[in-house]
Amino acid sequence: MKIAVCEDEETERQWIRQLLLKWGKSRNEMVETVCFSSGESFLFSWEEDKSYDLLILDIEMGKVSGMELAKKVRGEGSEIPILFVTGYEEYMVLGYEVSAIHYLVKPLLEERLFAVLERVKEVVKPKEKILFLGEDGMISFPVSKIWYIEAYGHQCIMVTEKKRQILRETISAVEKKLKGKKEFIRCHRSYLINLGYVAAVLRQEVVLDNEERIPLSRRLGKEVYQAFIQNYK
Repeated sequence: MKIAVCEDEETERQWIRQLLLKWGKSRNEMVETVCFSSGESFLFSWEEDKSYDLLILDIEMGKVSGMELAKKVRGEGSEIPILFVTGYEEYMVLGYEVSAIHYLVKPLLEERLFAVLERVKEVVKPKEKILFLGEDGMISFPVSKIWYIEAYGHQCIMVTEKKRQILRETISAVEKKLKGKKEFIRCHRSYLINLGYVAAVLRQEVVLDNEERIPLSRRLGKEVYQAFIQNYK
């Protein structure tokens, strides 16, 4: 795990680094820490290297605050986990503005930081990918990013948040590849959906988070509804 620490106080910066390395050693997890003493130095580095798995930002610093850094990072579309550390509890509410993963008050306690790191570890763990036969050859794609699969003759269309992609495979062949992935289920002979992106299961259709509607066959309705409920337990 590669972690950036932006903290203008030397003592605090070294304490955070020490805790990060201790956590990594205790979990047999490789931890690389890159420390910055100012918001300016972090931004300079960020322009060249965005490969971090976690940003730990002090809210109150010199010219550029941790909150300004977070807004800059989010403004570029990055979803990297951000952890704020500060000596002032009143800043806690500000973390919601940039979807911070957590907020810790100084002095930083080992057990609290370790708990956050465990959460981050789950978020950044490698995403499972599966090979599909695309229009121009084999492609590797993260299973969790697939919204649904739609039959298209003897081929099918893989739909994600940002695009639709033709696969030179039947929907049955794709279903076999996804066998064992409980979040995927047939809702219609022509559709295979990812329950993680389902907002509602109605009588004759499934509504996705983006409000797109997928037909639901009467024969599969009960099974899909039960799987939808079970997916959130």
